[in-house]
Amino acid sequence: MRKDCGGAGAAAAAAVASPPSLLSTPCLDAKPFVATLVVFSLVMAFWQLRPYESLLSSSSCPLLKSSSPPFSSPSSSLKQKLASLSSSNAPRSGLPPDPNLRTFRPYGSAASLFVQIGAYRGGSTSFSVVGLASKPTHVFGKPWFKCEWVPNSNSSPIRTKAFKILPDWGYGRVYTVVVVNCTFPVVPNADNAGGRLFLNAYYSPSPRRYERFVALEEPPGSYNESRFHPPYQYDYLYCGSSLYGDLSASRIREWLAYHAHFFGPRSHFVFHDAGGVSPAVRAVLDPWVKIGRATVQDIRAQAEFDGYYYNQFLVVNDCLHRFRHAANWTFYFDVDEYIYLPDGRTLEKVLGELSKYTQFTIEQNPMSSALCVKDPTEDYSRKWGFEKLVFRNSITGVRRDRKYAIQARNAFATGVHMSENIVGKTTHKTELMIRYYHYHNSINVLGEPCREFVPMPAKGNATWYEKIPYVYDDNMKRWGDVIKRFEEETIGHLHSNDSRITKPT
Repeated sequence: MRKDCGGAGAAAAAAVASPPSLLSTPCLDAKPFVATLVVFSLVMAFWQLRPYESLLSSSSCPLLKSSSPPFSSPSSSLKQKLASLSSSNAPRSGLPPDPNLRTFRPYGSAASLFVQIGAYRGGSTSFSVVGLASKPTHVFGKPWFKCEWVPNSNSSPIRTKAFKILPDWGYGRVYTVVVVNCTFPVVPNADNAGGRLFLNAYYSPSPRRYERFVALEEPPGSYNESRFHPPYQYDYLYCGSSLYGDLSASRIREWLAYHAHFFGPRSHFVFHDAGGVSPAVRAVLDPWVKIGRATVQDIRAQAEFDGYYYNQFLVVNDCLHRFRHAANWTFYFDVDEYIYLPDGRTLEKVLGELSKYTQFTIEQNPMSSALCVKDPTEDYSRKWGFEKLVFRNSITGVRRDRKYAIQARNAFATGVHMSENIVGKTTHKTELMIRYYHYHNSINVLGEPCREFVPMPAKGNATWYEKIPYVYDDNMKRWGDVIKRFEEETIGHLHSNDSRITKPT
C-alpha cells in the first residue's frame, strides 16, 4: 500500500515543536535522503583511492544498482571520460605507484644513425662518405641515403640516390661501418666555383624522417681532374689498422725501417693511433714523419663508438678513400707482419706480373714469437727481433689469414683481409711470388722477445715447442745488417740525440 503523509493535526504539532526545515518538508522521507547524503560523501571520499571504473561497476558498488534517479546510470559522455582517465598511464598525485605500470627512463643517447669520419671525392662524378651507423638499424631496418650537390654559383643543385656498402660483413658490434657512394649524372663543381655535398640519411623507407648534414665542402679552385689519373704521387701506400695497447717501440722501429727499404723511396705509410702510440713509439715514428715517409692519424676518439676491434674496418676504409688516387698499389697488413719476396725477386717485377688484377692476397709464414737459437757467442741484446726469431711453424694444410694489396682506384670499399667490393679480378695464387712473415704477439712484448732458447736444429729437423713443430728459417735474419745501415743513412741524423731511441748496431 502507498504510505501517505500524516494528517493536518500532526503537521501542526510538528510546526509548534520545531522551526521549519528541509526535513519537515511535506511528503519527504528523511531517512532515505540522509542515507543518500552519507553514501554520496563516502563515494567522494574514496573516489581517489580506487580506479574510477571500479567505483562505477555494478560488482563493486551495489548502490549503483539502485533505481534512484541521482545514481541510476552515468551519461555516455561521463562514461567515456572516466574510461579514458582509468586507462591513462599518467601517474596520479598522492597515490602509490602501480607495480604493474612499467615506465621507460632513457639516459644518454642511443646508437647514432650515422657517424661520419671522412668524405672524399672519388672521381670526376663520385664521392665517398665513410662512417659508422647503428648496427641494429641496418640489420633490422632499411635506412637509405640521398646525396645533393649545392654549388656556390647560381647553378641548380643536383641530386642522386646513394649506394651504401657495409664492408665489415657482420663483424660490427653496436656500430657497423657504412660507406656511402654518391655518383652524379654530371660533374659537380665543373666550373670550379666550389660547393657543398649534402647527405640525407633516412631512418626507414619513409622519406619523412631523416637527418641532413654537410658531408664535404670544396672551396673555389680546388677541383683538379688530373689527380684522378696516373702518374700518382706514390708507387706504394701502406694503410695500417688501429694501433692500440702497449706496443714495443723497438718492434715498430724495426718494422718501419724494413718496409721503408722494401717499398723504396716512392712509398708512404699511414698509421692510425687508437691509443697505442706511446711517447716511445711516437719518437720512433717522428723521424719518418719529418721526411715525408709517414703519416700518423689520431683516431683515439673512436673509443666512444663500439665497433669491431678498435674500428679496424672503419680506418682501413677511410684510408682507402682518403688516398684512393695517391698510389698505384695500396697494401694492408699489420705491424707484426713482414712482406718478403722469395728467390731474389723484385717488387717491381712481381707487381708487374700482377697488374692485370685489381687485388691479390698474400700467404703467411707463421713464426714463433718466443723461440731463439741458444748461442753463447751471440749478443742478443744487439740483435733486432726479426734477426733472432728464426723458427717457422711447419704445419701445412691449415687455413691461415691472408693479407692483401689492391689498386685502390678500382675499389669502392675494403676489409681487413681482402675486399669484396672491387671492379676487376682477384688472385690468391701468389705463394711463389710474395709472402709475409707473421710474428704473432711479438709487438706487445716490451722487453726481450727471446723467451725460450733451443739448440740449433740439424738441417731438416723440426723443433717441437708447445706441441707445434718448428723449422729453422733465417731468410729475414739475412736482412738485418742491410736494414740497419739503411735506417742510419736515411734518418740517423734525426734521432741521433734522442735518448728514447736505441742507437743502431
